[in-house]
Amino acid sequence: MVAVSTEIKNWVAFAAYFLLILGAAVVAKINLLTVFKRALIEVPFVFFAILMPFFGTGETIQLGPVKLYEAGLLAGASIVAKGTLGVLSAVLLSTTTTARELLRGLERLKLPKIMVQIATFMLRYVNVISDEMERMKVARESRGFEATGIKHWKVLATAAGALFIRSYERGERVHLSMLSRGYEGQLPHDEPKHNSAKSWALALSLPISAALILLLTNLTTNATGK
Repeated sequence: MVAVSTEIKNWVAFAAYFLLILGAAVVAKINLLTVFKRALIEVPFVFFAILMPFFGTGETIQLGPVKLYEAGLLAGASIVAKGTLGVLSAVLLSTTTTARELLRGLERLKLPKIMVQIATFMLRYVNVISDEMERMKVARESRGFEATGIKHWKVLATAAGALFIRSYERGERVHLSMLSRGYEGQLPHDEPKHNSAKSWALALSLPISAALILLLTNLTTNATGK
């Protein structure tokens, strides 16, 4: 949130945010190479941002034989800087927090219970569905079937439909079994209802640090401008 509200020309703040995230990764004992590898998911957006300076209106910047639009250059830089910080933050969160803890956190943040439960069952049964799909593939191949072109799409579509029906029926059976065990719209859990002061301090340390960076850089910029 702080990075999104930071003006793109405030490069000092963005550099400080970047170092703050790397520092958190080091404290959490996460391999930085792993963090950067997982952040490569951002590459398609970077290619899109590279093209933005070549299109637009308004003032231009001449860089040798190439003419760049200032507005497009700033917009592209904003996408790369803020997108990179967002991706690194997401990688840091997913690496240090289990899926179960993420779902409990969303529940604590008052996300609708039905959405949290849908995500919970999706994570729990995605491997079951994947194994079912693999068994169907082995069954087709044991009968000599091998998809080689568009003529086999009908068979694959039929298999996908059968997988959907099996998954739906499995969901119905699971729901009925939950109701028979007293399910009333909320999944039971053993986590404490209230977090300790230490947990809150650790959770708020990064956003507070980012807010202080933004405040200090803005004060410095204003003082320099005056």
